[in-house]
Amino acid sequence: MRPPPPLLLTMLVLAAARPGCEPAWDPEGACSRSVAADSATCVDLQLQTCSDVTYNRTAFPTLLQHRTRAAVESSSEYILLSVLHHLLEGQCNPDLRLLGCAVLAPRCEGGRVRRPCRHVCGALREACQPAFDAIDMAWPYFLDCGRYFSGPEEGCYDPLEKLRGGLDIEEALPSGYPPTFIQFTHHSYAQMVRVLRRTAARCAHISKTYSIGRSFDGRDLLVIEFSSRPGQHELMEPEVKLIGNIHGNEVAGREMLIYLAQYLCSEYLLGNPRIQRLLNTTRIHLLPSMNPDGYEVAAAEGAGYNGWTSGRQNAQNLDLNRNFPDLTSEYYRLASVRGVRSDHIAIPQHYWWGKVAPETKAVMKWMRAIPFVLSASLHGGDLVVSYPFDFSKHPQEEKMFSPTPDEKMFKLLARAYADVHPMMMDRSENRCGGNFLKRGSIINGADWYSFTGGMSDFNYLHSNCFEITVELGCVKFPPEEALYTIWQHNKEPLLNFVEMVHRGIKGMVMDKFGKPVKNARILVKGIRHAITTAPDGDYWRLLPPGAHIVIAQAPGYSRVIKKVIIPSRMKRAGRVDFILQPLRTGPQKFLPGSRRGGLGGEPQEPDQEPLGARRQPTTGGSKPWWWSYFTSLGQHQPRWLLKY
Repeated sequence: MRPPPPLLLTMLVLAAARPGCEPAWDPEGACSRSVAADSATCVDLQLQTCSDVTYNRTAFPTLLQHRTRAAVESSSEYILLSVLHHLLEGQCNPDLRLLGCAVLAPRCEGGRVRRPCRHVCGALREACQPAFDAIDMAWPYFLDCGRYFSGPEEGCYDPLEKLRGGLDIEEALPSGYPPTFIQFTHHSYAQMVRVLRRTAARCAHISKTYSIGRSFDGRDLLVIEFSSRPGQHELMEPEVKLIGNIHGNEVAGREMLIYLAQYLCSEYLLGNPRIQRLLNTTRIHLLPSMNPDGYEVAAAEGAGYNGWTSGRQNAQNLDLNRNFPDLTSEYYRLASVRGVRSDHIAIPQHYWWGKVAPETKAVMKWMRAIPFVLSASLHGGDLVVSYPFDFSKHPQEEKMFSPTPDEKMFKLLARAYADVHPMMMDRSENRCGGNFLKRGSIINGADWYSFTGGMSDFNYLHSNCFEITVELGCVKFPPEEALYTIWQHNKEPLLNFVEMVHRGIKGMVMDKFGKPVKNARILVKGIRHAITTAPDGDYWRLLPPGAHIVIAQAPGYSRVIKKVIIPSRMKRAGRVDFILQPLRTGPQKFLPGSRRGGLGGEPQEPDQEPLGARRQPTTGGSKPWWWSYFTSLGQHQPRWLLKY
């Protein structure tokens, strides 16, 4: 059982001295004492955990009948708020803390208490309940939306308004400039959000923004999407994602994706046939900043002053590109066994027992929700394109060529970027990235340097997605005057790379009645890596030019084999459909695979592996792992957090 951080022990001991409003006596789980009256005497708010709320005056007694500041600080409710972001590993932070503060330290204005809005509480509970369920924790009684919150007609307020931090305030473009104007500057988090939202509003018929989750410090991981039908997966339309700023101090990728979003919108509206064709046939998702918290650290130092590592990690001091499950080691083990499936490898249970960043969880959940085909992660520090595997097949070797079964396709993807990048093709060996010149400015990741827990290896081994890593330059935080040149160097490579999603084959897998067969396997002879069909039965298989034997396979059906020839100049995916016939007699036969318990069978469907899987198992009757945070509270332990 993991002990609580030492810094919390003093707070826990103090909390044992005095109880808060305990609901244990109420069969419905709520305190039997009445709530505070609306009229009150306002006093200064001096609670450390609630120091960043949008108001500075509170009142006693509180909504939980705490009559003094000391009573609040020693309560189990207050202790919970101070440790909740650790228990949920950053999920719903700081939203839950701010919501809880609105109850423990109610807002006081003009001698009256203003309650938080019920609809805000309800929306947050719907979003955050899975995080509590994942660690077997009950929803806190004092966040009962019906008891301690009110409606707009009663003058409620939104306790989460600060999280927007001015994001809804529109910044006007410099006078005289058209809407298509792109400002080649560094963007703060608030500026980035405003630009993306403004861009989505200009191109509302082909674009929308959405959040895939929150960073540890509570910033939205905002994505802008481009598609002929934004917000939905279209049959046979491939999905592409581009991710920037996974390391907070590597900022060029963040800016390139902000510029790319504006460029795609403007050029579509201007009638650019290439961009219109691309957006009408492809669904593109841009996540400019996967690590907005780290960026804030780097930006505080500024361009030209930023250290090589300042802001690299997230707010938990985790390197996000070392935080994904190590499936590559498992792949090497499985690959040595004949006939065993080595794709779509499950996340090992022990992975969840460690520290998993909320940003990492958000990206993995994103990958589960959308059938991505192609991806690129934009970095800084060198000038080269690398591709999987990033982890050496011999762990002791720091540098060792370690190809995937799709080595040929990955080299084509990497070259699609490097071959049209003017600086990557510059013949000078003295330039940034000159040491990769003889390799064509592309390299197998493990042949450069080996590391585990990378995002690209995870994409390939856990899903259908092929991801490359692009190092955009030797300066991680370039000066503002360099940004336009960097954009000019990378605009065409980015477009050329995205267009590569249409290489290979695509199609439908159906049964004899025309019903789609989801999770069917598409195999290619000579390439030991299968992809699977999406829920609607459609699939995309990136393949290099040449002749290929393609097999469609699903449990309970006979396999279907087709020969496919892909011409070298073919730039649109060939349509190859499969109609599977049910097996007539005898037991089901299908290709062997790697189950959790041994050989044979199909892997568990991805959506059956909870991303919030508890990090330590509980055994019959024992308390969950997080109970150790509250053991020193004695008789005032928050038993209302226990589900059973």
